[in-house]
Amino acid sequence: MEYAAHLRKDKKLARLIGEELHTLTLHKNISVRMMASIMSQQLSTKVAKVIFHRFLELYKGKEPKPQQVLDTPDQILRSIGLSNAKVSYVKNVAAFCIEHTITDKKLLAMTNEEIIDLLVQIKGVGRWTVEMLLMFSLGREDLFAVDDLGIQQAMCHLYKIDASDKKAMKEKMLKISAKWSPYRTYACLHLWRWKDG
Repeated sequence: MEYAAHLRKDKKLARLIGEELHTLTLHKNISVRMMASIMSQQLSTKVAKVIFHRFLELYKGKEPKPQQVLDTPDQILRSIGLSNAKVSYVKNVAAFCIEHTITDKKLLAMTNEEIIDLLVQIKGVGRWTVEMLLMFSLGREDLFAVDDLGIQQAMCHLYKIDASDKKAMKEKMLKISAKWSPYRTYACLHLWRWKDG
């Protein structure tokens, strides 16, 4: 894959790119993906999957429309393991998607920065959440999650960056990652896998 050849020009990153390469996929129903992203915040992948599965069970195993989520009583959403805060954030997403007629088609036509600027207006949705959505749901190839703790830890280790000064650390990370463009998402995927491995 051409992304691997491009990223391997970085000798340090090249060491992490093994035979197993990543592919990005486009997932439908972005509003539900965003809700899933909120549900998974601060949870292990395993727990997040269980909660999302319970969420779908509320709608007979189908992905709900934003209006269905708004119509679901808070205590029912709490019963699947969501905190009060997450229940309100999930409903904020649903309300925002209705109010701004957010459709997959609309988002696919927008740039990464336009999508970030639009969606961070939702209470409970930060830049990181939107970046994960861009990577894992919209399949955008050139995204760099500078605020992601896993990416920070991996890069500090790999490139011997001093993590004590957060501002300087992020500037160094951005400078290094600029060379990976237009395939920064793949670089992040390899960094995560290396760190977790």
